[in-house]
Amino acid sequence: MSAPGKSGSLRYVAFAAGVASIGGFLFGYDTAVINGANTYLKVHFGLDAAQEGMAGASAILGCIPGAMFAGSLSDRFGRRRLLFLCALAYAASGLLSALPRTFAGFLAARFLSGLGIGASSMICPVYIAEIAPGKWRGRLGTLFQLGIVTGIFLTLFVNRLVQRLGDDSWNAATGWRWMVGLEAVPAAGFVLLLFSVPESPRWLAQNGRPQEALRVLTDVGGADSAARELGAIQDLLGSEAGGWGELFSRAFRRPLLIAVVLMACSQFCGINAIMYYSTKIFALSGGTRDAAFSSSVLVGLINLLFTFVAIALVDRLGRRPLLLAGTAIQAASLAMVGWAFHTHQHGAILLACVVGFIAAFAMAMGPISWLLCSEIFPNRVRGRAMSVAAFTVWVSCFLVAQTFPMLNDSAAVGPALTFWLYALVSLFSLGFVHMLVPETKGRTLEAIESSWIEGQPGGAA
Repeated sequence: MSAPGKSGSLRYVAFAAGVASIGGFLFGYDTAVINGANTYLKVHFGLDAAQEGMAGASAILGCIPGAMFAGSLSDRFGRRRLLFLCALAYAASGLLSALPRTFAGFLAARFLSGLGIGASSMICPVYIAEIAPGKWRGRLGTLFQLGIVTGIFLTLFVNRLVQRLGDDSWNAATGWRWMVGLEAVPAAGFVLLLFSVPESPRWLAQNGRPQEALRVLTDVGGADSAARELGAIQDLLGSEAGGWGELFSRAFRRPLLIAVVLMACSQFCGINAIMYYSTKIFALSGGTRDAAFSSSVLVGLINLLFTFVAIALVDRLGRRPLLLAGTAIQAASLAMVGWAFHTHQHGAILLACVVGFIAAFAMAMGPISWLLCSEIFPNRVRGRAMSVAAFTVWVSCFLVAQTFPMLNDSAAVGPALTFWLYALVSLFSLGFVHMLVPETKGRTLEAIESSWIEGQPGGAA
């Protein structure tokens, strides 16, 4: 890609952010592909309810160590190199997931996929935040979530296309292998495109390469802006201790709490219970398989469209207003989903309640949780901090994916109470955001960092 010149270029930084967001696309593909494959996996391997949950959660077991180790590795070797490793893990796991003859072999291949998902969930938002100027960071940062929801949406059609190539017996024997194996195609494209993007300028500055950092910052924002920004980065680097001790210091206790709570709530609200099991949820309402698929497609479409709402508004309204509105609507919608199951109001009513929840999540909690976590930590510990945040996501996600089939099928709990529990989590999120989450709109990463040190995190731009 040609250099953009001394005035900087939105096209240049948007390209780099767009390439990084392919990690989000593969994350979304991997998340959604199990939704179409799990019915056939259950038949092929003769799975019980607990094993079905394990098939849905198998990749997440890899996400946990992938997220935890990626931060330290990216701080040492660079953001771009970790993105390459993620892309290779996605490609290898796609091929290996299509080949196993035993359920244990399938779980092992999915574990490898999880390593890539966990690492990319940490490194992609960090890379985008560190390369994007403050005035564009909100919109560019939400590209990662856009990649996730695009992957989820398109995978519905990939699964459907494969399903239609044969009957149920063919899908149980062969079709699911194509569903999971096709992930290798976009993963290969990800590997090739990564050769065209630069290293994070903040990582370069932290690692004694200021001239390279200055070149990237100049390409992004122009010469004058680059000189100022590099100076601010270097000023703060001189005052930081770095490492895990810095992350867990008293000064950054509040951003760490914000990251952990937001990430946990983004999963315990039940988003992936719907994304992994939407076909099963709608089938429970008494509809046909085609009707369940159509409902799942609508959920995916709403998820995609309302992510664009977040992109349009996050740098205009700010992070806090969107989070407050989104979590309030989430809580109400999930309460209505529980009511629909409790009163057997299925069909259009259930679908409308689920769609309301998905729309609220897609415009707020989904993209903004990742964005905020990539913004609120100091440069030298941002990788480790995002590892903690991503670790929290994947532990929470594993618990939701593993427990939903059992809670849903339980005579003592059932779907109504399950979704009411998710509604309570969203209600808690609303109060937490109102009390503790600051606004970061339009502020440089260095200004946000300084505000924690000075004890004034809530100041607007």
